[in-house]
Amino acid sequence: MSEYNKVRVSKLVLKNEKVKKKKKKNKSKNKDEKINVEEIQEKINHGNWAEAKLVSEISGPVALEFGSQTYVTAMDNGLFTLGPPHDEGDGPLPEEILTAIIVNETRIALKSGYGKYLGVDKDGTIVGRSDAIGPLEQFEPIFQDNKLAILSSTGCFISIRDEDDSLVAKNRTAGPNELVKVRLHAIENTEEAIDKLDEKKGNIKDIEKNYVKMFQKFQDKKMRMIEGKRSELKKAQQEGKLHESLLDRRAKTKADRYCK
Repeated sequence: MSEYNKVRVSKLVLKNEKVKKKKKKNKSKNKDEKINVEEIQEKINHGNWAEAKLVSEISGPVALEFGSQTYVTAMDNGLFTLGPPHDEGDGPLPEEILTAIIVNETRIALKSGYGKYLGVDKDGTIVGRSDAIGPLEQFEPIFQDNKLAILSSTGCFISIRDEDDSLVAKNRTAGPNELVKVRLHAIENTEEAIDKLDEKKGNIKDIEKNYVKMFQKFQDKKMRMIEGKRSELKKAQQEGKLHESLLDRRAKTKADRYCK
């Protein structure tokens, strides 16, 4: 019997009988779409400034965000401090916008609105007083687990000093105080994204229609709306959970293959 146990048992297949293949459900699809919606919403909340996810993206106008909607601002004496909190939907102020220059695959340089490059002083203070990019004016953005810390040329990560809110590079390890978001100015029109995501603009039908347009491919030039009553959507809108409810409705639709 031991020899028979080694034989793998399979379903009996008759001649000319077609074997049905099981379709694998793409569980990551809904998750990716939810992330996409959240990223668009976050960009809108920051005045059309998106979060950088790769070193190669950090180029041109940028803003350094420590905490929530508070940005590093340049002062006329060459020092930097943390600016005041911004309201939702407001982007960084002109003095909070830096210019990022790619030095190589891993390093960048930053220039303030006063036309000076950022570097590290002897005491670890970040200053913007250099006219050219040298070794002290180079920084290395390090991404890990979707979080970012920026390493200075001295081997210390930049952060905000608690005593006076100044920008410094003091610690050789990256903790919560060293985590920063680099904001990039998005080129695409924010108004279109707002139309798709604004829960107060238009009625429920229009909002759902805009949501379907975000993910659906119109292979036969026909839009397939999600079937079912919209009373649940109205309730979700009042509770501030409209986007989650739209995602759940879309996941249940039979024509999900048209929304790839």
